[in-house]
Amino acid sequence: RSGAGVMLAVLAAAWSLLAAAFLAALLLLRWAPAPRPGGVGLVISSLFQDLIRYGKTKRGCGQLPGWLRLLQVPKRWFTHFYVVSVLWNGFLLICLFQAEFLGESLPSWIQDMHHALGRDSQSKDMGNEHFSALLVLLLLWLHSCRRLAECLWTSVFSSGVIHIVQYCFGLGYYIAVGSTALCQVPTNVRSGKKLSVQICWYHIIGVLMYIWASLHQHRCLAILAKLRKSRSGKVISLSHSVPFGDWFESVSCPHYFAELLIYVSMAITLGIHNATWWCVVMYVLFNQALAAVLCHEFYQKNFSSYPKHRKAFIPLV
Repeated sequence: RSGAGVMLAVLAAAWSLLAAAFLAALLLLRWAPAPRPGGVGLVISSLFQDLIRYGKTKRGCGQLPGWLRLLQVPKRWFTHFYVVSVLWNGFLLICLFQAEFLGESLPSWIQDMHHALGRDSQSKDMGNEHFSALLVLLLLWLHSCRRLAECLWTSVFSSGVIHIVQYCFGLGYYIAVGSTALCQVPTNVRSGKKLSVQICWYHIIGVLMYIWASLHQHRCLAILAKLRKSRSGKVISLSHSVPFGDWFESVSCPHYFAELLIYVSMAITLGIHNATWWCVVMYVLFNQALAAVLCHEFYQKNFSSYPKHRKAFIPLV
C-alpha cells in the first residue's frame, strides 16, 4: 500500500475514533450508575454532562460552578459554524472546479494535503470518481449555505449556551469534513485535461435523497421557529413548546435524522463503496443520536402530555 493509501486509512480511522467516542458517551449517558454525592465521581459526571449537553438540555442539571459558566458561549454562535463552512468549503470547491475544468493548479498547500491524504488512482479513467467527489463537495457547500440562511432568518435562538469545547470542535468539524470530501478525489487531479462527466444512477439517487432530506430538515426547523413567532412572523416567546407536524409526528428530533440522511445521500453520491465517507456517516449517526436522546429526555421530563409513541431520533427505533 502506498503512502497516500495509508494516510487515507488513517483519515478513516480518525473519523471512526470520533464516532466511537460519541457512541461511548451515549452508552455512558444511558447506563452509567449515578455518582455518589460529594465524591470525585460527581465532579467527573458534572464535567461530562457539561460537555455533552447544550441549549435546553443543560437545564435541570444543577447550577454550574462559576468557573464552568465562564466556559459557556451562546448557542446562537452555531451560526459561526456555517459561516466557516461556507467560506472554507466554498474555497475548496472553487479550487477543485478550477483544477478539474479550467486547468489551473491547486494551491501548493492544498496539493500537499491532497497528496498526503488523497486516495491513489487505480485505473486510467477516473473522471467519474473526480465528478462524484466534486458533486459531494458542492452538496456539502449548499447544505452549509442553507443552514447559514436558516440560522440568520429562520431559527429563533433562546438564551441557551454551549461549552467552548463544543464550539471549537464544531468550527474544526466543518473544516475537516470539507477536507475529507476533497481527499476523495484520486490524487491525479487532471489539471489541463477535460474532465469526462458521466451521470450515474448513484448520482441521481444521492442527489434526490439529498433534496428530500434537506426539504424535510428545513420544514422541521421552520416548525420549531414558528413555535416562538406570531402569525406575522414576530418573535413573541423564547420558551420551549412541543412541536407537531412533518416528521415530528414520528420522532422528537427529525432535523437530526434529516442531517444523517443528508450525509448518507453524500455517501451514495460517492458510489456507495467509499469507506472513508461511511466513517463520516457513522460519526454523524452517533453525534446526532446523542443530541437527540438528550432532547427527547427534555421533552419527556418537561411536558407530561408528550406523545408517548415518538422515538428520539430514528422512526420506529
